[in-house]
Amino acid sequence: MSCVACANNIESAIRTVPGVTVASVNFGAEQATVTYDSQRADLEAIQHAVSEAGYAAFSLQETAMATGEDDAATATQLAESQSLIRKVWVGGSISAVLLLGSLPMMTGLSLPFIPTWLHNFWLQAMLTAPVQFWCGGSFYINGWKALKRHTATMDTLIALGTSAAYFYSLFATVNPDFFTAQGLMPSVYYETAAIVVTLILLGRLFEHRARGQTSDAIRKLIGLQAKDARIIRDGQEMAVSIADVQLNDVVVVRPGEKIPVDGEIIEGISTIDESMVSGESVAVKKQAGDEVIGATINQTGSFKLRATRVGRDTFLAQIVRLVQQAQGSKAPIQRLADQVTGWFVPAVIAIAIATFIIWFTVVGNITLALITMVEVLIIACPCALGLATPTSVMVATGKGAEHGILIKGAESLELAHQLQTIVLDKTGTLTQGQPTVTDFITTVGNAPENELKLLQLAASVERNSEHPLAEAVVRYAQSQEVTLIDVQDFEAIAGSGVQGRVSNTVIHIGTQRWLQELGIDTQALQQDRERLESSGKTAILIAIDGAQGLMGIADALKPSSAQAVRALQRLGLEVVMLTGDNRQTAEAIAREVGIDRVFAEVRPDQKVAQIDKLQAEGKIVAMVGDGINDAPALAQAQVGIALGTGTDVAIAASDITLIAGDLQGIVTAIQLSRATMRNIRQNLFFAFIYNAAGIPIAAGILYPVFGWLLSPIFAGAAMALSSLSVVTNALRLRHFHPKPLT
Repeated sequence: MSCVACANNIESAIRTVPGVTVASVNFGAEQATVTYDSQRADLEAIQHAVSEAGYAAFSLQETAMATGEDDAATATQLAESQSLIRKVWVGGSISAVLLLGSLPMMTGLSLPFIPTWLHNFWLQAMLTAPVQFWCGGSFYINGWKALKRHTATMDTLIALGTSAAYFYSLFATVNPDFFTAQGLMPSVYYETAAIVVTLILLGRLFEHRARGQTSDAIRKLIGLQAKDARIIRDGQEMAVSIADVQLNDVVVVRPGEKIPVDGEIIEGISTIDESMVSGESVAVKKQAGDEVIGATINQTGSFKLRATRVGRDTFLAQIVRLVQQAQGSKAPIQRLADQVTGWFVPAVIAIAIATFIIWFTVVGNITLALITMVEVLIIACPCALGLATPTSVMVATGKGAEHGILIKGAESLELAHQLQTIVLDKTGTLTQGQPTVTDFITTVGNAPENELKLLQLAASVERNSEHPLAEAVVRYAQSQEVTLIDVQDFEAIAGSGVQGRVSNTVIHIGTQRWLQELGIDTQALQQDRERLESSGKTAILIAIDGAQGLMGIADALKPSSAQAVRALQRLGLEVVMLTGDNRQTAEAIAREVGIDRVFAEVRPDQKVAQIDKLQAEGKIVAMVGDGINDAPALAQAQVGIALGTGTDVAIAASDITLIAGDLQGIVTAIQLSRATMRNIRQNLFFAFIYNAAGIPIAAGILYPVFGWLLSPIFAGAAMALSSLSVVTNALRLRHFHPKPLT
């Protein structure tokens, strides 16, 4: 693709395929994202439609992750780059000779060091031909493809502009009498056509390389993948390629080596550097039963792991796909540029024709009319507009991945800078998510056997629940060496508690509100409950024919929670805590981290309503959570932010995932979004101003007053530099560093 008009043409072509519902082509990322009915369309049909439009399409290859080999698209890009280099060398060499031959005419001076035969128009015509039709052949080919679809692209403008200069010169060479009969000196512009073609190709080469740097994040991520692994098969240890590792293979990892695939340690202890996925520099201790991530670095010990995910299913491969998906998406701000470029090329052609007619009619100078028309065609550049947004998004999403932030789409990245309210779930988000029983109070007397019996019943019921508080109860019972028993008729009531039956005994464990709704008297434990909740602990009641026990459970705050909340508030954001805990406990935690607004005693099915309530206040809301019960609220918020330490359901429902689970990532994501939007606005400003000023100057608006007329050579150079300047500005985002929490 040579410009955004090409992307629009491809979008139109893909949409003609039966079964395709959505097609979005990102010029900057050179990717198409297509939604289609697999019963009516397939990848081959979509690729065929792209081919019919005059372009080539390749599916994103997963083999690069598995084998490290280049895919077809990469090979094509390399061939394109090499072709551009050859054409620039040929065009540059011939242009230099033509420029020497034209110097006497351009300067009006006699230059004895230049051979007179270089001034020959026929020689210049023959020298220019390979530059015009071989070096610039792609302009004609792509322009013709667009014409067949009744559209025009940037290549159309370049082909028209350089052809006008070349064929006007050829006419003056073949029929000079036409000009002399009108009292005009026949002039040729062969060097103009050749130099403009060469400059535009040189600009595309630089742009091609610069745009390649926007995908550095993908290449770096793929480069993290280990190339081989040592596995044990049939009792023998052997070295194999990473592509040959299979599920459930036993892999041996030694100190200092990259972990080849995702797996579970089955033997050994070590510390793992997981900074490449989490952004955390502190190594993590791992032992048997712990999961490890492929491409992280084993530091101290040797261990064996059982492969649980290989190839395209590894955590690293999933990150690569998410970054590719984000880089290929379109931000809402890009719609303006797309609308402009939709009519840009036809408008430029109309302006160029009008320029020729006006100058020829008013002044009667065909040379002046031709030059201004060529300048308009050549200087106009929708490429800068098309690159302004996607290049910044590509760099930003890659930079986010480096900091452990996975952004699923450009829209999420853009929305993040507009956020007004951040809603934080308490358990697992503000807190560690590893609650611990700190108090166990009963009304069954002081006999240890009675307390242990009550604990046994409670823990046996809680064992059937996945809730973090339930896990805390089970761990406490195990620490007291209590044997758990089977439970019948287990039921979990979301946001309230659990119940089950052992023999003929029915046990209810949960909130005071729920037990009171069931008609259970909780008065005997009222004072103890209030005392625990006022100290920031979660109190759960145990009822067997009345409330008989109370557990105080504390979940320690994450070290960075208070700092992150302060940092978000300094960014001008309202921070809200959302929790199913009782209000007293919730407000105690909120005070500790500095949050003023709290939604407490909110059941999972009510979380969406709370987000909707904030949105009804006219606020743009982000929801941050980690649990299954957070998924609907994550989807309801304008931006859903999930912690990578949470559940797969929460991550799937979110727009941004923080791999490390640290709240610093929220601050970093917002800072990155704001930096990206500033960068995009700068790019759009430069692109709009360039065209707004460049086209009138090229049309000769300054000529009547100042006698200034832009040379087509400078117009070509300006066009080449416009896109390059936008890409270069976008690359500044590679130096983004988040401000530390203070």
